[in-house]
Amino acid sequence: MRLFHFSDDPGIVAFEPRPVRVPSARAPGREWLNGPLVWAIDADHDFMYLFPRDCPRILIWAAADTPEVERRHWLGDWRAVACVERHWLERLEAETIHRYEMPAEGFEDLGDAGMWVSRRCVIPMKRTAISRLDQEFGPRGVELRVVDSLRPLKGLWNSSLHVSGIRLRNAKDWE
Repeated sequence: MRLFHFSDDPGIVAFEPRPVRVPSARAPGREWLNGPLVWAIDADHDFMYLFPRDCPRILIWAAADTPEVERRHWLGDWRAVACVERHWLERLEAETIHRYEMPAEGFEDLGDAGMWVSRRCVIPMKRTAISRLDQEFGPRGVELRVVDSLRPLKGLWNSSLHVSGIRLRNAKDWE
C-alpha cells in the first residue's frame, strides 16, 4: 500500500502531528481526529488532492450499494468524477504541488475514502513535483468536470454515491 501527503511546500523534511486548521464536527469518540495528527491518502484516492490547497471541489464515486443506473448517470465509464469551479481551471493548469510518499508504518486506516492518520512524526520517503494538475485525472480513471458553480451539486449528498466535498467554504455562492 502506498500513502501520500500533498502540499504546495517543496521543502518538508518531516511531518509533525498538528491539529486540523478548521475543526469538523466528529462522531462521539472520534473528536481526536481534530487533534494533532499527520494525514495521508492512499494511492486509490490521491486524485482528491491533485488541486491547489484552497481549491473547492466535489469528488464522487460509486459506493457498494449504488444502483448501476445512478452510477452510469453520474460516472459514465469513469471510476470517479472531480468537479471544480471554472475560475480555478487556470490555477490547475499553472500551479505545481508536491506529492510526498509516506511510509505506511505507524499510520491508522480511518476506513473513510482512503484517509490514514499517524499520531507521530513522519519522515517522507520521496517527493514528486506535479504540474499541469488538470492532466493528472484522466490517467487515474477520473473525469475532471469544470462547472460554473458547485452549488447545484449539493443534492448529491442525498444520493447513493460516495460524495466528498473539500474546501467548500471557498466555493463561490456556497452557503
